[in-house]
Amino acid sequence: MSTLSPGLRPSADRPVPPEPRASARSGSRIAGAPEPRAGRFRGAAARLTPADRAVLWIYLLTRISLWITAHFARWLFPARPGTREATPVLASFQRWDANHYLHIARDGYFPAGAGPWTSGWDNREAFFPGYPFLLRAVHTVVPDWTVAGLLISFVAGAVAVLALARIARTYLPEGAAGRRTAALFLLSPCAVFLAVGYTEALFLAFALPAWLAAVRHRWALAAVLTALATTVRVSGLFLAAAIALLFVLTAREKRDRRSWRAAGWTLLPALPPAAYSWYLHVYTGDWMAWKHAQERGWYRTFHTPWEAWANTWNGAFGHTQTTGYALMFQAELAAMLVGLALVAVLLYRRRWPEALYVALSLWALGTSYWYTSIPRATLLWWPLWIGLAALSLRRPWFRTAYLSVAAPVTTLVALTFLTGRWAG
Repeated sequence: MSTLSPGLRPSADRPVPPEPRASARSGSRIAGAPEPRAGRFRGAAARLTPADRAVLWIYLLTRISLWITAHFARWLFPARPGTREATPVLASFQRWDANHYLHIARDGYFPAGAGPWTSGWDNREAFFPGYPFLLRAVHTVVPDWTVAGLLISFVAGAVAVLALARIARTYLPEGAAGRRTAALFLLSPCAVFLAVGYTEALFLAFALPAWLAAVRHRWALAAVLTALATTVRVSGLFLAAAIALLFVLTAREKRDRRSWRAAGWTLLPALPPAAYSWYLHVYTGDWMAWKHAQERGWYRTFHTPWEAWANTWNGAFGHTQTTGYALMFQAELAAMLVGLALVAVLLYRRRWPEALYVALSLWALGTSYWYTSIPRATLLWWPLWIGLAALSLRRPWFRTAYLSVAAPVTTLVALTFLTGRWAG
């Protein structure tokens, strides 16, 4: 379990809560950035410019840095203290949620008739099928499951960071905008999850190009990419809502009836989650089986936002958890405050679609018994990284301050994940 909450984790490795008590405009600026410039969208989308190649070099260097860290971590923190041998090379990357995805890809959702009715069930239906399906497909070519997962994340991460840099360059006039956004993103506290067998990289590889296509008013392409994102994470539905709002605002601004002809595309992203719910219903008789699996396994039953805040605060500062978990809950609270501040800035800048996307994410994560996975969710908030890049380009001291804080936290989170150790 990472210090910054890697998220869903096996039920044997999580704190147990106490018994509950009775109880306008679509085109305005982001984080001070100027209006997007339409000319930036012209040209072949697949062509790599020098700016694109610079971003990919940053991406490659950060991946090499992580692999070096993993190599030394397996020697410094062996699985058995006092041993003279390091842990296996790939063991560092197969932790927590990665095991759930592996089990789904290898055995399916309901192997040998097992399911929620089985004692000791791991609630695997809580995880959407897009990543496990792709993992199984890649495994037909790459025999090792862990290597297959790392390959998916490596390629998807490259696509995601390239799309993020291109989005940033449409909003920020500075020539270094793309590189700065990518660097801040790749050095963020939870960036390790972009490189391991988790869904963040794959989701962003669909979601960020989808947003770029939507800003270009290529609604069909945006809908297809968003539909693919909804196969990976429920966050894809939040993206679909944001793109639908962007479509409505754009169509109203054009005041042309022909602009509404593409409205049907905004409904396409709902099909994959609906199909997954139908599949689970066939096996379990429950249309919301994935949600109920999260409730059983990770206490994601609905609570009001103030109840969730109070329960998380109690876990962070109430001396009810061990030190490691208390630190995790402190990180959850900090990430929630960052998210709320981001929504406030987006609303102030009249960036309604982006504000809707982040707000829906916060609502989903902030209405459980206590907060879980909010630090990881920051990776999915692309307006955050563009806004921080804008601030760092105009206030050089901010870059130094950010790196001074982020570097040790990022290293701590990476070591925690790679070693599988949790400060209890």
